[in-house]
Amino acid sequence: MKYFFTVILCLASMAFYAQEQQYTNNFELNYFKGNIALHNNDILGLIQGHPEGFIFSWNKRTFGFQDWEQRYNYPDYGVSFAYQNLKNDVLGTSYSVYAHYNFYFLKRHLMLRVGQGLAYNTNPYDKYENPKNIAFGTHILSSTYLMLNYRKERLFDRFGIQAGLSLLHYSNANVRAPNTSVNTIAINLGVTYNLEEEDPEYQYSLTKEKFTEPIKFNVVLRGGINESDVIDSGQFPFFVVSGYADKRLSHKSAVQLGADLFFAKFLEELIYYQSVAFPEEGVSGNEDWKRVGLFAGHELFINKTSILTQVGYYVYYPYDFEGRTYFRVGLKRYFGKRVFGALTLKSHGAKAEAVEFGIGVRL
Repeated sequence: MKYFFTVILCLASMAFYAQEQQYTNNFELNYFKGNIALHNNDILGLIQGHPEGFIFSWNKRTFGFQDWEQRYNYPDYGVSFAYQNLKNDVLGTSYSVYAHYNFYFLKRHLMLRVGQGLAYNTNPYDKYENPKNIAFGTHILSSTYLMLNYRKERLFDRFGIQAGLSLLHYSNANVRAPNTSVNTIAINLGVTYNLEEEDPEYQYSLTKEKFTEPIKFNVVLRGGINESDVIDSGQFPFFVVSGYADKRLSHKSAVQLGADLFFAKFLEELIYYQSVAFPEEGVSGNEDWKRVGLFAGHELFINKTSILTQVGYYVYYPYDFEGRTYFRVGLKRYFGKRVFGALTLKSHGAKAEAVEFGIGVRL
């Protein structure tokens, strides 16, 4: 058995050494303190004190040995863990994990980080134990964080420093009501530590050849569960069938034009509820809960992952819910050239409707 482990360790060391030629690794620890932004007057009573916490991150640094790394000015990618004390017993404490990218500007002194992940909140809404927490209806939340830092690496041997601004967002995207969400704007200060003594040289091998593709057609099936803003109205499944054409304009960018067909069962329950509870609003209860929308979009390609943004307008809209304009933003991951998975957030302005899990094919 000991020989087996010796062989495994040798192979792992060889793999790490080979990887080390193209990438290096560093760790960061950032302390932050700030304020909860008043994006909704309903949470005014929940804003107390100055939330604080820390973010611990691991980064894999790229040096252009793959073409996409050069196109994005040698970004980092990695994972983060965040702890945040929201300074309010009603809101509790949040623990979150993220996958993130770091993008660099101003001779690599200015870093923009975009992270997406999941958070665990210790004290969500409960009608008996915690009825005042209208921000979080569930323990598990979707979380996004942004960080804009000025940084100086290897200032003291392998140690560096950084400072800047952070934004942390927590929401369950209406998986369960209530869900007014919380946004924290904070100042952060941190240290970095590089695991390797030296970095490889940056590669400069890209040519400026033009890259385009013919128009391609896509079919996507999305789904999930959500609930209306009426607490305890029930969670219901939803499905979205989407078809669109895309045109690849460059290695980084594509534009889209298509249509969505929405089947959202929570709307059927909401229509019935309003017809019974608020007859003065003129809802009969027989309105169709299905919707059809047309949308235009953009896709930003980063290696096998892409960032999706779309804006749509309902052309079939028998029941008025949050307005006729909708937005979709999220991530896609390609598995080969045709099949992809998607994780997207659909919203009406700042009001989230659902987190969508999707699978699609590009024909």
